[in-house]
Amino acid sequence: MTSFVNTPIPALATPLGEEKSGLLQRLLEGLDGASLTWLSGYFAGLAARQLPGALPVTAPAAAVQAAPQGTLTIIYGTQTGNSRLLAERLKQRAETAGLAVRAFRASDYPTRELKNERLLYVVISTQGDGDPPDDARGFFDFVRSKRAPALGQLRFAVLGLGDSSYPKFCEIGRVLDERFAELGGTRLFARAECDVDFEPVAEPWVGQALEHAKKELAPAPSLATVTPLRTVQVPPTFSRENPYPSQVLSNQRITGRGALKDVRHLELSLEGSGLTYEPGDALGVVPRNPPELVEAVLSELRLDGATEVTRDKRGLPLKRWLTEELEITRLSRPFLASHADRADSAELRRLLTPEGGEALRALLASHQVIDLLRQHPGQWIAEELVGALRRLTPRLYSIASSQKRVGEEVHLTLGLVDYEAFGTRHVGAASNYLATREAGQDSVDVFIEANERFRLPKDPSRDIIMVGPGTGVAPFRAFVQERAETGASGRNWLFFGEQHFRTQFLYQVEWQEAVKQGALHRIDLAFSRDQGQKVYVQNRLREKGSDVYAWLEGGASFYVCGDAKRMAPDVDEALLDIIATHGGKSREDAKAYLDSLREQQRYLRDVY
Repeated sequence: MTSFVNTPIPALATPLGEEKSGLLQRLLEGLDGASLTWLSGYFAGLAARQLPGALPVTAPAAAVQAAPQGTLTIIYGTQTGNSRLLAERLKQRAETAGLAVRAFRASDYPTRELKNERLLYVVISTQGDGDPPDDARGFFDFVRSKRAPALGQLRFAVLGLGDSSYPKFCEIGRVLDERFAELGGTRLFARAECDVDFEPVAEPWVGQALEHAKKELAPAPSLATVTPLRTVQVPPTFSRENPYPSQVLSNQRITGRGALKDVRHLELSLEGSGLTYEPGDALGVVPRNPPELVEAVLSELRLDGATEVTRDKRGLPLKRWLTEELEITRLSRPFLASHADRADSAELRRLLTPEGGEALRALLASHQVIDLLRQHPGQWIAEELVGALRRLTPRLYSIASSQKRVGEEVHLTLGLVDYEAFGTRHVGAASNYLATREAGQDSVDVFIEANERFRLPKDPSRDIIMVGPGTGVAPFRAFVQERAETGASGRNWLFFGEQHFRTQFLYQVEWQEAVKQGALHRIDLAFSRDQGQKVYVQNRLREKGSDVYAWLEGGASFYVCGDAKRMAPDVDEALLDIIATHGGKSREDAKAYLDSLREQQRYLRDVY
C-alpha cells in the first residue's frame, strides 16, 4: 500500500499557499491510518458547517470515528510469536474501531510510563515451568519489584499463554494479573489462560477486550461522514491459518552409522509461495501423529476409528481426529484430570493436588497419552475422548538456511525423537512425521514464523558469537550463510557441541569450507563423550573466557540456541563467570552487565 504521509505537498496543488502547506505537512508527519481518517472527517465537518446554507453531510457511508478520549496500551511478551500474533490482532481491531492504541513488545515498553497508564492489556506467555519469555524478563521483574508504581488509576486485563503439560501453567500471566491488582489497578474482566491450542480461549478474550476498550474509550460522535474507498482484492497469503503445501526436496540423515541420535537435514520447496524469511526465523510445520500410535490408542480403548465424531461443528472419523487434529504424543494436565475420574484413580488425583508438584511434573514429562491409558485403565467414549484431548498444534523449527543463498527453498535441521519407555517405542509427532517424508513424493504444510528477537546485528561490521550445540546449530548455519552472501565484515565465532566427533559433527564439511573461505573465523568444539570427563559448550566458553569477554567489550553480539532446561542456564552461568573473572566485576555487577547486553539486544536466545 502506498503511503502519502511523507510526500511533500506542492504549494500550487492546494489553495493553502506555501506556508500553510508546510504547516499541514508537519501536522501529518508520523500519523497512523486511524488518525488520518479522523482528520479527514474533522475537516469535512468544519467545511460542512461553514458553507452557506449547508446541511449536515448525510452520504450513505460509514461514519468517521472521532478522536478517542484516551489510549489503549497493549504489552506482549513472547518466545515463539503467539502472544505477538494476538496482540497485533487486538491492536488492528481496536484501530478499525477508531480507538487510539499503541502496542509494545515488553522489552521495548518504557516502564516509567506505567504509572500514567489508564487502560492496559497484557498478552504474555510462560516458558517451561514458570519462566517469563526472554523479551519480558525486564518488564516482569520491574512490575514485581519495589520500584513498581501505585496503579490506582489503571484498568487492566491479562491474557496468559502456556502449556498445560507443565504444572505452573500460565504462571507469568497469573503473577502479573495479581500484581497489577495488588498495586491498586482495577481488573476489567477475568484473566484468561490459553493452552498450546490457544485460539478457543484467545479469540473470545480478544473480543471481550475490544468491547471493554470501546466502553472505556468511547469516541465522541462526529458530524462528518466519508465514502469508503474501493476495497482492493489481495491474493491470499500463506500463514499459520493457511499453510503452504511444501514439496520435500531432500531428506538426508547427517549423523553417522552408530550415532545415538538420528539427525536429519531437510530441504523444502517454497517455489511460487511468495513466502520469505530472515535468518533467525522459524518454520512452522503442521504435523501428523504416527499411525501405529493412533492404532494403539484405539485398541487400548476398544474404540472404532470409523466412528463419526463432531467437535466445533466439524464432523470427522475418530481415526482422523487422532491422526491429524489431536495431541496424543504429549500429555496435558486437563486430560490427566479427566482420566483420573474415568480410571477412578486415587493415585492420579493425588498428583493433581498442591502436594503433587514434582511427581506431577515428572509424569507429564515422561508419559504420552497411551502410557497413561495402559497404566491406569479407564473407559472413554469417542465423543468424550475427542472433546478432552487438546488440539495438535504446529511445531516450530529454527530455519537453517539463508534465502539469499538457497532462493525459494527452506532448510531444517531436526533430531528424531525416538526412545524406549515403559517397554515400548516412543516417537515425537513432528520429528517422526518429517523424518519419514520421501523426497520428490511427499509434501508438508508449512508457514513462516518471524522471530524479530533473534536477528543478526544491523551493523554488518559487528562481530557475533554463536553457541549452538546439537540441532541448536541450525540458525547459525543461516547466520554464516547470510553474512557470507552480504559480505559482512564482522567476525563469526561458533561454539558447537555434541556427543561424538566421528558420528555427530553436524555440517562438518560446511564448517570446514566456511573457515577456509573466511566466512567462519573461529570454531570451538565440545564432544562430551569422546573422553573420560564430559566436556560441554559452557566448558569451552570458560576456557576461551578472555577472548569471549574481549569480543563482548568490542561490541559483539552473543547468541544461544537449543535446550532451555539445561544448556541455556549453564551457558548463562558461564557467561556470568566470564564477565566477573575477566571483567573484574562482582557477581551483582556481572548480572547487571549481562542485563545490559539483553537490553541492547546483544544477548539473544532462541531456546526451547
